[in-house]
Amino acid sequence: MGQWRKTTAVDDVQAGLERMDHDVFEAIAGADNPQLDAVIPRLTTAANYSRLWIGLAGAMALTRKSTMQRAATRGLVTLACTSLVANQLAKRSWSRDRPGHASVPLARRIRRYPRSSSFPSGHSASAAAFAVGAGLEDAPAGAALGALAGLVGFSRVYTGAHYPSDVLAGWGLGTLIAVVGGKLVPPPTTRSRISTEPYEIDEPGRPDGDGLVLVVNPASGDGTGERILKQVEKALPAAEIIALTPEDDIVQVLEDAASRAAVLGVGGGDGTVATAAGVALKAGTPLAVFPAGTFNHFAKQIGCATAKQTIGAVRAGTLEMVDVATLNGETTLLNTASIGAYPRFVEIRERYEGKIGKTLAGVVAAWRVLKDENSVRIRYDNRTLTTSLFFLGNSLYRPSGFAPVDRASVGDGLLDVRMLEIGKPFSRIRTVVSLLTGRLNRSPLYHELHRPSFRFEVLGEPSAVAHDGEVGEKMSQVEFVSHYRVLPVYRPR
Repeated sequence: MGQWRKTTAVDDVQAGLERMDHDVFEAIAGADNPQLDAVIPRLTTAANYSRLWIGLAGAMALTRKSTMQRAATRGLVTLACTSLVANQLAKRSWSRDRPGHASVPLARRIRRYPRSSSFPSGHSASAAAFAVGAGLEDAPAGAALGALAGLVGFSRVYTGAHYPSDVLAGWGLGTLIAVVGGKLVPPPTTRSRISTEPYEIDEPGRPDGDGLVLVVNPASGDGTGERILKQVEKALPAAEIIALTPEDDIVQVLEDAASRAAVLGVGGGDGTVATAAGVALKAGTPLAVFPAGTFNHFAKQIGCATAKQTIGAVRAGTLEMVDVATLNGETTLLNTASIGAYPRFVEIRERYEGKIGKTLAGVVAAWRVLKDENSVRIRYDNRTLTTSLFFLGNSLYRPSGFAPVDRASVGDGLLDVRMLEIGKPFSRIRTVVSLLTGRLNRSPLYHELHRPSFRFEVLGEPSAVAHDGEVGEKMSQVEFVSHYRVLPVYRPR
């Protein structure tokens, strides 16, 4: 008797839901709105065979934004999986008659009325799958696509192709598959970064440059050095300026300048600036950096992208203590070091990123350099691995992966070590897939370490160690050490 009452209650609920489903459909189908009649049927037709979503994915890919490109890729993959499940499994498992072509006014009827099962709505499932999948990679894009997916679902009821419950089931199915996909292939996450406050020093200002000895190569940076020389002569007339010649020993010239300078100035690229930093550190002299090279990464990092900014800092007397890293206790580096094919990887990536975007350019570069002939076998912390891409930064770079852009500061006391392991089964293909999906930082082949020192041994032939844009000597024993906030440099506030 109890079982009979339970079954009756379930039947009553089911019947009530069916009546409500039909009532909602009739209210929507019976609506008289010429404006919607002109737009909604076209929208539902555009979504046939997922043409709408494929077109949007193409537009997203063309933005060249890595998050949008990942969103387009994940959205299409999720859509394909959902379409397969909805059309080949769900519709074959539940047979339900559609409302009928004549259930809506003639103005909004679609030309080719579908004959498959009404439950669930395949259009709605695909719409939700693409929107939610894309939203896992790019939330703003997902929100906009979600609104469009809602309109597509509404269009299926408005044109008489589905009941509201069919649309709700489709949305649920697409969302579920997108969420499961997100669990199986998680979107990239931002690694936690160490937050530091700058260690600033106020020194007496030098309005006319008194005490500054500037060593500059007039020929550096395609003539930038000559322009800086003239700017400093005009803005800081009391400064002593030494123009390098091709015959000069730059280290000797810098050491002589530091011996009589209150402030050692240098005009050159990153390699020259790193050499000057080592000299200034030994002499206990503040450093003023004038950007005269090709890239000037360190100068830009400390806010001295132009000579005018450095001149302003010298006049105001504003300094900051920054980290300096050393290689085997002798060579000073301010930015990065590398072994293996990393310089070649950067060269190829930068060549293509303006045309196809940074993500795809990274894939192309990785595919071309991940070969055994570029590999170096190293041992560190009782661990041995073979790598073809090895990057080390002075302080932590961002973002993770092999496309670092900048640093939050040059004063966190840590080295940023990144290695891409090869020699494992299908390592080349696995790396390319990780780059395409934006999941390199989750790959077991990618190693990222943050520590104050890093020492390793090269197994086999010694490997050349490049640093701050300069190709260094070949070494078998390599040790990098971060020296925490030991160098005062002039920089704007």
